Amino acid sequence: MIENIRLSFRGILSHKLRSFLTMLGIIIGIAAIIAIVSTIQGTNEQIQKNLIGSGVNNVTISLSQGDWSYDYSSGIPDGIPVVSKEQEEKLRKISHAENVSLFHVRQDYDAVYHLATSLSGGYVTGIDTDYLDTAGLTVYRGRGITARDILNFRKVCLLDSDSSTALFQGEDPVGLTVEIRGEPFIVAGVVRQKELFEPTIKTVSDYYTYTGDKSGRVYIPASVWPLIYQYDEPESVLIRADRTENMTAIGRDGETILNSAFTNENFTYKAENLMEQARQIQQLSESTNTMLLWIAAISLLVGGIGVMNIMLVSVSERTSEIGLKKAIGAPKKAIMIQFLTEAVVLTSTGGVLGVITGILLAELISQINGTPVAISVPASVFAVVFSMGIGILFGILPSHKAANLDPIEALRHE
Repeated sequence: MIENIRLSFRGILSHKLRSFLTMLGIIIGIAAIIAIVSTIQGTNEQIQKNLIGSGVNNVTISLSQGDWSYDYSSGIPDGIPVVSKEQEEKLRKISHAENVSLFHVRQDYDAVYHLATSLSGGYVTGIDTDYLDTAGLTVYRGRGITARDILNFRKVCLLDSDSSTALFQGEDPVGLTVEIRGEPFIVAGVVRQKELFEPTIKTVSDYYTYTGDKSGRVYIPASVWPLIYQYDEPESVLIRADRTENMTAIGRDGETILNSAFTNENFTYKAENLMEQARQIQQLSESTNTMLLWIAAISLLVGGIGVMNIMLVSVSERTSEIGLKKAIGAPKKAIMIQFLTEAVVLTSTGGVLGVITGILLAELISQINGTPVAISVPASVFAVVFSMGIGILFGILPSHKAANLDPIEALRHE
Protein backbone atom coordinates (compact mmCIF):
# COMPACT_ATOMS: atom_id res chain seq x y z
CA MET A 1 0.00 0.00 0.00
CA ILE A 2 2.82 2.42 0.86
CA GLU A 3 4.43 1.66 -2.51
CA ASN A 4 1.13 2.36 -4.27
CA ILE A 5 0.83 5.71 -2.46
CA ARG A 6 4.42 6.60 -3.43
CA LEU A 7 3.73 5.73 -7.06
CA SER A 8 0.52 7.77 -6.95
CA PHE A 9 2.34 10.90 -5.76
CA ARG A 10 5.00 10.33 -8.43
CA GLY A 11 2.27 10.19 -11.07
CA ILE A 12 0.60 13.36 -9.73
CA LEU A 13 3.89 15.28 -9.65
CA SER A 14 4.85 14.14 -13.15
CA HIS A 15 1.69 15.77 -14.53
CA LYS A 16 1.35 18.75 -12.18
CA LEU A 17 -0.95 20.94 -14.28
CA ARG A 18 -3.21 18.07 -15.31
CA SER A 19 -3.44 16.82 -11.72
CA PHE A 20 -4.23 20.32 -10.41
CA LEU A 21 -6.96 20.89 -12.98
CA THR A 22 -8.41 17.48 -12.12
CA MET A 23 -8.41 18.33 -8.41
CA LEU A 24 -9.84 21.81 -9.00
CA GLY A 25 -13.46 20.65 -8.87
CA ILE A 26 -12.79 18.84 -5.58
CA ILE A 27 -10.92 21.86 -4.16
CA ILE A 28 -13.71 24.29 -5.08
CA GLY A 29 -16.46 22.00 -3.75
CA ILE A 30 -14.73 21.27 -0.43
CA ALA A 31 -13.68 24.91 0.01
CA ALA A 32 -17.25 26.09 -0.57
CA ILE A 33 -18.65 23.58 1.92
CA ILE A 34 -16.08 24.45 4.62
CA ALA A 35 -16.67 28.19 4.14
CA ILE A 36 -20.47 27.81 4.27
CA VAL A 37 -20.45 25.46 7.28
CA SER A 38 -18.02 27.75 9.13
CA THR A 39 -20.24 30.76 8.44
CA ILE A 40 -23.38 28.88 9.51
CA GLN A 41 -21.76 27.70 12.74
CA GLY A 42 -20.32 31.15 13.49
CA THR A 43 -23.67 32.84 12.84
CA ASN A 44 -25.50 30.30 15.01
CA GLU A 45 -23.09 30.85 17.88
CA GLN A 46 -23.52 34.63 17.52
CA ILE A 47 -27.32 34.29 17.55
CA GLN A 48 -27.20 32.12 20.66
CA LYS A 49 -24.77 34.49 22.38
CA ASN A 50 -26.88 37.54 21.43
CA LEU A 51 -30.05 36.04 22.90
CA ILE A 52 -28.61 34.47 26.01
CA GLY A 53 -25.68 36.76 26.70
CA SER A 54 -22.10 36.05 27.61
CA GLY A 55 -22.16 33.12 30.00
CA VAL A 56 -25.43 34.12 31.75
CA ASN A 57 -27.43 30.91 31.35
CA ASN A 58 -30.59 32.06 33.10
CA VAL A 59 -34.05 30.50 32.78
CA THR A 60 -37.03 32.63 33.84
CA ILE A 61 -40.26 30.82 34.76
CA SER A 62 -43.31 33.02 35.23
CA LEU A 63 -47.06 32.65 35.52
CA SER A 64 -48.80 32.88 32.17
CA GLN A 65 -52.36 33.20 31.00
CA GLY A 66 -52.62 31.72 27.55
CA ASP A 67 -49.56 32.68 25.53
CA TRP A 68 -48.70 35.78 27.57
CA SER A 69 -47.14 36.43 30.94
CA TYR A 70 -49.80 37.32 33.48
CA ASP A 71 -50.18 41.03 34.21
CA TYR A 72 -50.46 41.36 38.00
CA SER A 73 -51.85 44.87 37.64
CA SER A 74 -55.12 43.08 36.86
CA GLY A 75 -55.12 41.66 40.39
CA ILE A 76 -53.95 38.48 42.08
CA PRO A 77 -55.28 35.41 40.22
CA ASP A 78 -57.53 33.10 42.22
CA GLY A 79 -56.25 29.71 43.27
CA ILE A 80 -52.56 30.35 42.53
CA PRO A 81 -50.51 29.86 45.71
CA VAL A 82 -47.10 31.35 46.37
CA VAL A 83 -44.11 29.07 45.87
CA SER A 84 -43.79 26.84 48.92
CA LYS A 85 -40.56 25.94 50.71
CA GLU A 86 -40.98 22.37 49.50
CA GLN A 87 -41.25 23.52 45.89
CA GLU A 88 -38.24 25.78 46.33
CA GLU A 89 -36.19 22.85 47.60
CA LYS A 90 -37.25 20.77 44.57
CA LEU A 91 -36.27 23.61 42.26
CA ARG A 92 -32.83 23.76 43.85
CA LYS A 93 -32.39 20.01 43.30
CA ILE A 94 -33.06 20.18 39.55
CA SER A 95 -30.21 18.56 37.68
CA HIS A 96 -27.65 21.09 36.33
CA ALA A 97 -29.26 24.01 38.21
CA GLU A 98 -26.52 26.07 39.89
CA ASN A 99 -28.69 28.63 41.70
CA VAL A 100 -32.36 29.51 42.19
CA SER A 101 -34.06 32.78 43.11
CA LEU A 102 -37.71 33.75 43.68
CA PHE A 103 -38.73 37.27 42.66
CA HIS A 104 -41.61 39.61 41.83
CA VAL A 105 -41.57 41.93 38.84
CA ARG A 106 -43.78 44.67 37.41
CA GLN A 107 -43.35 47.06 34.53
CA ASP A 108 -44.80 50.21 36.04
CA TYR A 109 -44.94 53.34 33.89
CA ASP A 110 -45.54 55.94 36.60
CA ALA A 111 -44.15 54.29 39.71
CA VAL A 112 -40.55 55.43 40.14
CA TYR A 113 -39.50 59.05 40.63
CA HIS A 114 -36.52 61.05 41.79
CA LEU A 115 -37.76 64.56 42.45
CA ALA A 116 -39.61 65.44 39.22
CA THR A 117 -37.83 62.86 37.06
CA SER A 118 -39.77 59.72 36.20
CA LEU A 119 -38.43 56.30 35.15
CA SER A 120 -40.82 55.87 32.25
CA GLY A 121 -41.69 52.24 31.59
CA GLY A 122 -39.22 50.99 34.17
CA TYR A 123 -39.34 47.63 35.91
CA VAL A 124 -39.64 47.19 39.66
CA THR A 125 -38.33 43.85 40.91
CA GLY A 126 -38.68 42.38 44.39
CA ILE A 127 -35.69 40.13 45.06
CA ASP A 128 -34.24 37.75 47.60
CA THR A 129 -30.58 37.44 48.61
CA ASP A 130 -29.88 34.90 45.82
CA TYR A 131 -31.15 37.05 42.98
CA LEU A 132 -28.04 39.07 42.12
CA ASP A 133 -25.79 36.02 41.92
CA THR A 134 -28.37 34.01 39.96
CA ALA A 135 -28.96 36.84 37.49
CA GLY A 136 -25.23 37.42 37.03
CA LEU A 137 -25.36 40.93 38.51
CA THR A 138 -22.63 42.59 40.52
CA VAL A 139 -22.70 45.73 42.67
CA TYR A 140 -20.19 48.24 41.32
CA ARG A 141 -21.29 51.19 43.44
CA GLY A 142 -22.60 51.10 47.02
CA ARG A 143 -23.80 47.76 48.42
CA GLY A 144 -26.33 45.06 47.65
CA ILE A 145 -29.53 44.00 49.37
CA THR A 146 -28.72 41.89 52.43
CA ALA A 147 -30.62 39.31 54.44
CA ARG A 148 -30.92 41.91 57.23
CA ASP A 149 -32.61 44.33 54.79
CA ILE A 150 -35.17 41.66 53.94
CA LEU A 151 -35.67 40.56 57.56
CA ASN A 152 -36.13 44.13 58.84
CA PHE A 153 -38.34 45.29 55.93
CA ARG A 154 -35.92 48.08 55.08
CA LYS A 155 -37.00 50.38 52.27
CA VAL A 156 -33.77 50.31 50.31
CA CYS A 157 -33.31 49.72 46.59
CA LEU A 158 -30.75 49.01 43.89
CA LEU A 159 -30.66 50.62 40.45
CA ASP A 160 -29.22 49.28 37.24
CA SER A 161 -27.13 51.50 34.94
CA ASP A 162 -30.12 52.50 32.79
CA SER A 163 -32.35 53.55 35.69
CA SER A 164 -29.45 55.32 37.42
CA THR A 165 -28.72 57.36 34.29
CA ALA A 166 -32.40 58.11 33.65
CA LEU A 167 -33.14 59.28 37.20
CA PHE A 168 -29.88 60.93 38.25
CA GLN A 169 -28.23 62.00 34.94
CA GLY A 170 -24.73 60.94 35.95
CA GLU A 171 -24.93 61.94 39.62
CA ASP A 172 -23.92 59.27 42.15
CA PRO A 173 -27.31 57.98 43.42
CA VAL A 174 -26.05 56.03 46.45
CA GLY A 175 -27.62 57.39 49.60
CA LEU A 176 -30.19 59.47 47.72
CA THR A 177 -33.91 58.83 47.67
CA VAL A 178 -36.31 57.60 45.01
CA GLU A 179 -40.05 57.22 45.36
CA ILE A 180 -41.76 54.00 44.34
CA ARG A 181 -45.51 54.44 44.29
CA GLY A 182 -45.19 57.26 46.77
CA GLU A 183 -42.99 55.30 49.21
CA PRO A 184 -39.45 56.65 49.79
CA PHE A 185 -36.57 54.22 49.19
CA ILE A 186 -32.89 54.87 49.86
CA VAL A 187 -30.60 53.88 46.99
CA ALA A 188 -28.18 51.33 48.47
CA GLY A 189 -26.23 50.59 45.31
CA VAL A 190 -25.98 50.33 41.53
CA VAL A 191 -25.62 47.00 39.73
CA ARG A 192 -24.57 45.74 36.31
CA GLN A 193 -23.83 42.43 34.60
CA LYS A 194 -20.68 40.69 35.85
CA GLU A 195 -19.65 40.10 32.24
CA LEU A 196 -20.50 43.23 30.29
CA PHE A 197 -22.02 42.06 27.02
CA GLU A 198 -23.60 43.89 24.13
CA PRO A 199 -25.19 41.88 21.32
CA THR A 200 -23.92 42.32 17.76
CA ILE A 201 -26.45 44.65 16.11
CA LYS A 202 -26.36 45.13 12.32
CA THR A 203 -30.00 45.82 11.41
CA VAL A 204 -33.11 47.31 12.97
CA SER A 205 -34.49 43.77 13.14
CA ASP A 206 -31.44 42.67 15.14
CA TYR A 207 -32.00 45.56 17.54
CA TYR A 208 -35.58 44.57 18.35
CA THR A 209 -34.72 40.87 18.41
CA TYR A 210 -31.71 41.00 20.70
CA THR A 211 -31.71 44.10 22.85
CA GLY A 212 -35.05 43.58 24.56
CA ASP A 213 -36.39 46.32 26.82
CA LYS A 214 -33.87 48.93 28.00
CA SER A 215 -36.26 50.87 30.26
CA GLY A 216 -34.21 50.40 33.41
CA ARG A 217 -34.78 48.33 36.55
CA VAL A 218 -35.15 49.05 40.25
CA TYR A 219 -34.61 46.24 42.75
CA ILE A 220 -36.21 46.22 46.23
CA PRO A 221 -36.28 43.60 49.03
CA ALA A 222 -39.02 41.04 48.38
CA SER A 223 -40.28 41.51 51.95
CA VAL A 224 -41.35 45.12 51.28
CA TRP A 225 -43.08 44.27 48.00
CA PRO A 226 -46.51 44.14 49.71
CA LEU A 227 -46.05 47.74 50.88
CA ILE A 228 -46.31 49.03 47.32
CA TYR A 229 -48.13 46.23 45.53
CA GLN A 230 -50.16 43.29 46.89
CA TYR A 231 -49.90 40.52 49.47
CA ASP A 232 -49.36 36.85 48.66
CA GLU A 233 -48.61 37.56 45.03
CA PRO A 234 -47.23 34.50 43.18
CA GLU A 235 -43.52 34.77 42.45
CA SER A 236 -41.56 34.18 39.31
CA VAL A 237 -38.50 31.92 39.41
CA LEU A 238 -35.01 32.52 38.05
CA ILE A 239 -32.72 29.50 37.64
CA ARG A 240 -29.11 29.61 36.50
CA ALA A 241 -28.02 26.58 34.46
CA ASP A 242 -24.48 25.25 34.56
CA ARG A 243 -24.38 25.13 30.75
CA THR A 244 -26.34 26.78 27.96
CA GLU A 245 -27.34 23.39 26.53
CA ASN A 246 -29.18 22.49 29.76
CA MET A 247 -31.43 25.57 29.88
CA THR A 248 -34.37 23.99 28.04
CA ALA A 249 -34.43 20.86 30.23
CA ILE A 250 -34.18 22.95 33.41
CA GLY A 251 -37.08 25.11 32.23
CA ARG A 252 -39.26 22.05 31.64
CA ASP A 253 -38.44 20.58 35.05
CA GLY A 254 -39.17 23.92 36.75
CA GLU A 255 -42.53 24.20 34.96
CA THR A 256 -43.52 20.73 36.17
CA ILE A 257 -42.66 21.52 39.80
CA LEU A 258 -44.54 24.83 39.85
CA ASN A 259 -47.59 23.66 37.92
CA SER A 260 -48.09 20.70 40.25
CA ALA A 261 -49.25 23.05 43.04
CA PHE A 262 -52.57 24.12 41.48
CA THR A 263 -55.24 23.00 39.01
CA ASN A 264 -56.49 26.31 37.57
CA GLU A 265 -56.61 25.57 33.83
CA ASN A 266 -56.52 29.26 32.91
CA PHE A 267 -52.98 29.68 34.25
CA THR A 268 -49.70 27.83 33.82
CA TYR A 269 -46.09 28.50 34.71
CA LYS A 270 -44.01 28.77 31.53
CA ALA A 271 -40.27 28.99 31.07
CA GLU A 272 -38.79 31.56 28.74
CA ASN A 273 -37.14 29.24 26.21
CA LEU A 274 -34.29 31.32 24.80
CA MET A 275 -32.67 28.24 23.29
CA GLU A 276 -35.81 27.59 21.23
CA GLN A 277 -35.89 31.22 20.11
CA ALA A 278 -32.26 30.90 19.06
CA ARG A 279 -33.02 27.69 17.13
CA GLN A 280 -35.91 29.33 15.28
CA ILE A 281 -33.75 32.25 14.17
CA GLN A 282 -30.92 29.85 13.27
CA GLN A 283 -33.27 27.82 11.07
CA LEU A 284 -34.17 30.94 9.12
CA SER A 285 -30.51 31.73 8.49
CA GLU A 286 -29.70 28.12 7.61
CA SER A 287 -32.44 27.71 4.97
CA THR A 288 -30.59 29.88 2.46
CA ASN A 289 -27.22 28.33 3.27
CA THR A 290 -28.63 24.83 2.70
CA MET A 291 -29.20 25.71 -0.96
CA LEU A 292 -25.59 26.89 -1.18
CA LEU A 293 -24.43 23.57 0.25
CA TRP A 294 -26.30 21.69 -2.46
CA ILE A 295 -24.65 23.86 -5.12
CA ALA A 296 -21.26 23.10 -3.58
CA ALA A 297 -22.12 19.38 -3.58
CA ILE A 298 -22.79 19.58 -7.33
CA SER A 299 -19.27 20.90 -7.87
CA LEU A 300 -17.98 17.86 -5.97
CA LEU A 301 -19.92 15.62 -8.33
CA VAL A 302 -18.39 17.44 -11.30
CA GLY A 303 -14.98 17.07 -9.67
CA GLY A 304 -15.56 13.34 -9.23
CA ILE A 305 -16.45 12.95 -12.90
CA GLY A 306 -13.24 14.80 -13.75
CA VAL A 307 -11.26 12.35 -11.61
CA MET A 308 -12.88 9.37 -13.36
CA ASN A 309 -12.11 10.90 -16.75
CA ILE A 310 -8.44 11.53 -15.97
CA MET A 311 -8.06 8.04 -14.50
CA LEU A 312 -9.47 6.51 -17.71
CA VAL A 313 -6.90 8.56 -19.64
CA SER A 314 -4.21 7.30 -17.25
CA VAL A 315 -5.24 3.68 -17.88
CA SER A 316 -4.99 4.25 -21.65
CA GLU A 317 -1.56 5.87 -21.29
CA ARG A 318 -0.24 3.04 -19.12
CA THR A 319 -1.73 0.10 -20.99
CA SER A 320 1.69 -1.37 -21.81
CA GLU A 321 2.78 -1.02 -18.18
CA ILE A 322 -0.37 -2.82 -17.04
CA GLY A 323 0.21 -5.59 -19.64
CA LEU A 324 3.79 -6.06 -18.43
CA LYS A 325 2.70 -6.32 -14.79
CA LYS A 326 0.04 -8.88 -15.65
CA ALA A 327 2.47 -10.83 -17.79
CA ILE A 328 4.86 -11.29 -14.87
CA GLY A 329 2.03 -12.48 -12.61
CA ALA A 330 0.42 -9.38 -11.05
CA PRO A 331 -3.13 -10.35 -9.99
CA LYS A 332 -6.21 -8.33 -10.95
CA LYS A 333 -6.64 -7.23 -7.34
CA ALA A 334 -3.16 -5.64 -7.24
CA ILE A 335 -3.80 -3.70 -10.46
CA MET A 336 -7.20 -2.55 -9.22
CA ILE A 337 -5.85 -1.42 -5.83
CA GLN A 338 -3.02 0.52 -7.53
CA PHE A 339 -5.40 2.61 -9.63
CA LEU A 340 -7.92 3.00 -6.80
CA THR A 341 -5.09 4.25 -4.57
CA GLU A 342 -4.07 6.76 -7.21
CA ALA A 343 -7.64 8.05 -7.47
CA VAL A 344 -7.96 8.30 -3.66
CA VAL A 345 -4.60 10.09 -3.30
CA LEU A 346 -5.66 12.53 -6.02
CA THR A 347 -9.01 13.37 -4.40
CA SER A 348 -7.61 13.36 -0.84
CA THR A 349 -4.95 15.89 -1.84
CA GLY A 350 -7.70 17.96 -3.40
CA GLY A 351 -9.72 17.59 -0.18
CA VAL A 352 -6.87 18.83 2.03
CA LEU A 353 -6.23 21.77 -0.30
CA GLY A 354 -9.98 22.44 -0.33
CA VAL A 355 -10.15 22.54 3.48
CA ILE A 356 -7.24 25.00 3.65
CA THR A 357 -8.82 27.14 0.92
CA GLY A 358 -12.21 26.98 2.67
CA ILE A 359 -10.75 28.19 5.98
CA LEU A 360 -8.99 31.08 4.24
CA LEU A 361 -12.18 31.88 2.33
CA ALA A 362 -14.25 31.87 5.54
CA GLU A 363 -11.81 34.26 7.21
CA LEU A 364 -11.87 36.50 4.13
CA ILE A 365 -15.69 36.61 4.17
CA SER A 366 -15.55 37.45 7.87
CA GLN A 367 -13.17 40.34 7.26
CA ILE A 368 -15.18 41.77 4.36
CA ASN A 369 -18.76 41.32 5.65
CA GLY A 370 -18.16 41.14 9.40
CA THR A 371 -19.87 37.74 9.38
CA PRO A 372 -18.80 35.62 12.38
CA VAL A 373 -17.17 32.31 11.52
CA ALA A 374 -16.34 29.23 13.56
CA ILE A 375 -14.12 26.64 11.92
CA SER A 376 -15.63 23.19 12.38
CA VAL A 377 -12.96 20.51 12.91
CA PRO A 378 -15.47 17.63 12.43
CA ALA A 379 -16.64 19.20 9.14
CA SER A 380 -13.02 19.53 7.98
CA VAL A 381 -12.24 15.90 8.80
CA PHE A 382 -15.49 14.76 7.16
CA ALA A 383 -14.64 16.78 4.03
CA VAL A 384 -11.31 15.01 3.60
CA VAL A 385 -12.88 11.59 4.25
CA PHE A 386 -15.68 12.45 1.81
CA SER A 387 -13.14 13.39 -0.86
CA MET A 388 -11.49 9.98 -0.33
CA GLY A 389 -14.90 8.41 -0.84
CA ILE A 390 -15.27 10.30 -4.12
CA GLY A 391 -11.91 8.88 -5.20
CA ILE A 392 -13.06 5.35 -4.43
CA LEU A 393 -16.47 5.83 -6.09
CA PHE A 394 -15.21 7.41 -9.30
CA GLY A 395 -12.01 5.33 -9.39
CA ILE A 396 -13.82 1.99 -9.49
CA LEU A 397 -14.58 2.06 -13.23
CA PRO A 398 -11.03 3.01 -14.37
CA SER A 399 -9.38 0.54 -11.96
CA HIS A 400 -11.80 -2.21 -13.02
CA LYS A 401 -10.98 -1.47 -16.65
CA ALA A 402 -7.22 -1.62 -15.91
CA ALA A 403 -7.55 -4.90 -13.96
CA ASN A 404 -9.44 -6.61 -16.79
CA LEU A 405 -7.12 -5.69 -19.67
CA ASP A 406 -5.91 -8.65 -21.69
CA PRO A 407 -2.14 -8.87 -21.02
CA ILE A 408 -1.26 -9.83 -24.66
CA GLU A 409 -3.33 -7.01 -26.17
CA ALA A 410 -1.94 -4.64 -23.55
CA LEU A 411 1.65 -5.52 -24.42
CA ARG A 412 0.95 -4.93 -28.12
CA HIS A 413 -0.50 -1.46 -27.34
CA GLU A 414 1.58 1.49 -28.44
